[in-house]
Amino acid sequence: MDKKKIVSEGYDKAAEKYLAERHENLEEMKFLPEFSSLIKQDGKVLDAGCGAGLPFTKYLSERFHVIGIDISKKQIDLAKKNVPKAQFFVKDMTELDYPENFFDGILAYYSIIHVPRKEHHGLFKNFYRMLKPNGVALMCLHATDDPEYINDDFFGAKMYWSGFDKDTNLKLLRDIGFQIIWSEIVADSLGEEGKHLFVLLRKLRSDYYG
Repeated sequence: MDKKKIVSEGYDKAAEKYLAERHENLEEMKFLPEFSSLIKQDGKVLDAGCGAGLPFTKYLSERFHVIGIDISKKQIDLAKKNVPKAQFFVKDMTELDYPENFFDGILAYYSIIHVPRKEHHGLFKNFYRMLKPNGVALMCLHATDDPEYINDDFFGAKMYWSGFDKDTNLKLLRDIGFQIIWSEIVADSLGEEGKHLFVLLRKLRSDYYG
């Protein structure tokens, strides 16, 4: 079973139906002003798992130089139309090779939750590496333990999830070197029973990657 293929093909199929549920009144939009306030004007921001670009990437693109990446080609095609101010690429977030100390901010909303959790430590380390000192990251992660889960009807498509519980996630991030500014549990905005961990982080130094 190619788990990443499930995600890329699933979002290719579900892209437009999923986009219809993403709007500016979502509760998690409330975190973006604070995140943005910690980034210098015209800074470089990575949106890791940007989807179709609405509403989160669009918000950031009005303030910063934004690079959006997603594993789904269909999502990227939509994002290019929806958010013309940003740059978009079809990429696996676990394979990013941007330079060290490159980004002022990294956003990862509803994307890391689709990455096999055995890859999360390496992903967090690479985010840390790519962030500038004092750079910030805003991530959406699992709040409960979930080795892996597959839903055969996610907006009409098959989809994969995997992640750690809140305490494990926060320990992983601290061990790598992130300062945790705050963390908050938020109910799933798609109306599901699940909840997500949102965490705002800062990179304090550039000489340690966990």
